[in-house]
Amino acid sequence: MSVRTAGDLLRHWRLERRLSQLELAGRAQTSARHLSFIETGRSTPSRTMLVHLSEHLEIPLRERNRLLLAAGYAPAYAEPALNTPAMDAIRGAMEQILIGHEPYPALAIDQNWTMISANSGVALLLTDIDPALLEPPVNALRLSLHPDGLAGRIVNLAQWRGHLFARLARQVEVTGSSQLADLFAELRAYPGGELDPMLPEPDQSVVPLRLRHEGEELSFLSVTTVFGTPMNVTVAELAIESFFPADEQTRKRLTG
Repeated sequence: MSVRTAGDLLRHWRLERRLSQLELAGRAQTSARHLSFIETGRSTPSRTMLVHLSEHLEIPLRERNRLLLAAGYAPAYAEPALNTPAMDAIRGAMEQILIGHEPYPALAIDQNWTMISANSGVALLLTDIDPALLEPPVNALRLSLHPDGLAGRIVNLAQWRGHLFARLARQVEVTGSSQLADLFAELRAYPGGELDPMLPEPDQSVVPLRLRHEGEELSFLSVTTVFGTPMNVTVAELAIESFFPADEQTRKRLTG
């Protein structure tokens, strides 16, 4: 993103959300004229106004801080490390969710899909993975779609790729992250085929992960969990990916 001023950043996010000045002004209960003046630099917005507009534009917390800094204000949202005392409750809740999901796989990731923690069930997914892909920092999407990763064992690889690509494309759009955009470009260069993720196989309401494992085919449904009303950047960018058995055979294989 090449823009630098608060007005430029605000305009960038308004256009990303496909809103006119009039539409955003209506939602934020301000005038389109005042909004135009902010975007062009003719008016200096207050800190409160910038936070207010950020909420209506659903700007990620990290980027809200950047907007405030560009306007000369201090960041509004802290970014504590996950291993600090301030994050004890969050870290404890995350680990409780991961352990409570065993024997099924679950992992915690940050905004860039970097693996933060995982439960013992994830070991099933890591069979025959190139050790180089397991060197920290481990990226869950790269691990899943790389030819030397999980991709060779995924029965419905084209469909699963389509599902992940749809999620990642939306994430790039929402966050404006250049790091995620670079990751998306890398993943699309991997072999595996393309398939519209909105066209599930017959009798499927969601896209499963169908995986070859020790001569069997296991099938999983994935669920993403995030913390509600996050008030700092770290929590806002934290997610837990949980895999549930999609059929009785998979359930018995993991619990038997």
